Amino acid sequence: MITLVSLRAYWRFVVVAYRFLPLIVAFLRDKRRFLLFGRRRRVSRAMQRERAAVLLDTLLTLGPTFIKLGQLLSTRPDILPKAYIEVLSSLQDDVPPAPWDESKQVIEDELGPVDEVFDEFDTDPISGASLGQVYLAEYDGEQVAVKVRRPNIESLVEADLKVLRWSIPLLVRVIDEGRAFSLDSLADEFAKTIRQEMNYTRERDILEEIRGNFADSDDIVIPEPVDEVCAPRVLTMEYIGGTKINDLDELEAKGLDRTTLATTLQRAYLQMIIVDGVFHADPHPGNLAVQDDGTIIFYDFGMSGTVDPFIQEKIVEFYIAVANQDIPGILDTLIEMGTLSPTADREVMGDVLELAIADARGEDIEQYRVNQIIEQVESTIYEFPLRLPRNLALILRVATVVEGVCVTLDEDFDFIDVATDYLTEQGYREETVKQVAEEGADQLQETAQALFTVPPKLDRVLDTVERDNLTVNVQIDDENHVLDKLAKRISYSIIVAVGLLSASIIYSFQPQQWRISMAILVLTLPMMFFLYRSFKQPSGLRAQPQFTRQSMREQREDDERRDREEQSGRDSDERPGASIATYKTDHGDGE
Repeated sequence: MITLVSLRAYWRFVVVAYRFLPLIVAFLRDKRRFLLFGRRRRVSRAMQRERAAVLLDTLLTLGPTFIKLGQLLSTRPDILPKAYIEVLSSLQDDVPPAPWDESKQVIEDELGPVDEVFDEFDTDPISGASLGQVYLAEYDGEQVAVKVRRPNIESLVEADLKVLRWSIPLLVRVIDEGRAFSLDSLADEFAKTIRQEMNYTRERDILEEIRGNFADSDDIVIPEPVDEVCAPRVLTMEYIGGTKINDLDELEAKGLDRTTLATTLQRAYLQMIIVDGVFHADPHPGNLAVQDDGTIIFYDFGMSGTVDPFIQEKIVEFYIAVANQDIPGILDTLIEMGTLSPTADREVMGDVLELAIADARGEDIEQYRVNQIIEQVESTIYEFPLRLPRNLALILRVATVVEGVCVTLDEDFDFIDVATDYLTEQGYREETVKQVAEEGADQLQETAQALFTVPPKLDRVLDTVERDNLTVNVQIDDENHVLDKLAKRISYSIIVAVGLLSASIIYSFQPQQWRISMAILVLTLPMMFFLYRSFKQPSGLRAQPQFTRQSMREQREDDERRDREEQSGRDSDERPGASIATYKTDHGDGE
């Protein structure tokens, strides 16, 4: 039986397909796939930004689910190019508030009559988002913030999730394998994320856990939930007011040290990710405030993440490798986390990381920012065979946003210096040195053992060879199916050669049998087509570096030239009479 959600999903599928059709056609035209005419075309960064703006407008038009999808995609540089990431990163989860009567109905369905539950209730929301909105109220004489899920949002989200599940297999068929791999699990990942964010019971549990982790901190404060007036669709917590963390004038007026605030914020996230394993994942300035004594307040734990111990260990190793400018160590860590394919070109990737660190350095060789490193690495993720596990992508995004907030507070803030000091205080750097020493001792012991065990084994192998009894088993890993492709090419070549040769021989010796020769040629034509197509498809036999020093330099020069042209255009528009002159040029001097 077709449910209401399914009917809504069918209609939404038509609407979504219509909205995305221009972008899909443009993409297929770029790749020359399923289109008969024209050549592949190179898409410039300016064109990518224009399409990203269209995508942003499309997501906003399609509503709450797709706004959240855009926010998720802005953390996935393994799916979208850098230009799209930059545009989608500005996507604000800000939509008009729902009518009070609808929100009131949600509260009363969960808690009972508003007038009986709360002493006072302000019906104008103080903030609104795509999935919920927040009101101020008074409960048992205390001021509280009440977060209410948007009415009827569940059916819309479930219908849109069905649309995404139907759409992903279609998209996978028309994009390359690298993006297809990442897209394949996107629907389930996104469904899990958005359902968690709509579950206020989970948000309350995460809030209480993180609040407990900072219970002994004098620098961080997290609102306490009021359990008596919490429900799956309503979350009530104490209200703690403060100055927005990016209101620099107000912070200066209150005499707060902005460098200290940036350091406190950075150390708080290092604790959440590296030590506690659960973190607040939406650190934009709207969710961070500062009390008059410099204490930082965290709001809104709907978007949060967890980190397992293995990833925590690898993040520590990554930070230490970056601090030590250890390029092989960075690559090894990325491979162990499953982010970088073991078959990737280490020389090319190492060159990218080396350039990223070099570009990020300040006047002092030790001064460089992780944000700049992340931006450089993100720009390569779309080109290289990399993938980002969900929580790792979330951590990457959190690190970027937090570093941006810290640099807003203090433009000379050194992310690496703070991280290095924190890791040293927690004893991680000493543990790393100890671990290296232990591994070195183990290798030395194994080497010593090998000195005694290898000669006898080698002697036995040589005896076997002398008796002609040596058998060697070889296993070939062919993840890219290179041998398969070679075998197909050889088969096609043999069939084509036999067909052409047979047709030629028959026609040469028995011209009257030309029909047989033509039939053989006709049967051979499909094999000729398959052979031609196999050479046109990427063979996987060679890899051409996409990010070299020259290409990165050219990209930087293109960006600088574009900025100069845009500035020149703005200057010409500001000159007196510019608009009139432009109009006359375009339309003539008619009366």
